Amino acid sequence: MARTIALVYNWWSLFTRMAIPEKHAEAITSRPLLLNAVGKQTTHSGQTTVTVTSMHAKAPQMRSALPAIGSFLATVRNAAEQLTYPQKWLLILSRVFCQFLKGRILGQPQFVPGTG
Repeated sequence: MARTIALVYNWWSLFTRMAIPEKHAEAITSRPLLLNAVGKQTTHSGQTTVTVTSMHAKAPQMRSALPAIGSFLATVRNAAEQLTYPQKWLLILSRVFCQFLKGRILGQPQFVPGTG
């Protein structure tokens, strides 16, 4: 159970880095900010849309961050045919750690014979 909790905590930390790249947000403070919302799913002409309305007092701060994450992940998903899974992960991790990488995109590590 502890491993599962640690895994969820780590995934949440990566997600909040995408929403708030300039600072580390602890789960105790970021979960209410990012999860205190009501969602409504609508379908029209074969297209499904989910509308999320936040009830948190600091919702205006997150209003631009969450759609930006959604559009970034949609871009990665739409490029699925051209990218391998490792390439997709490199893009996602580059976005998560953009503050540390100073905007660089992570590249695949090069294999050096005799080192592994």
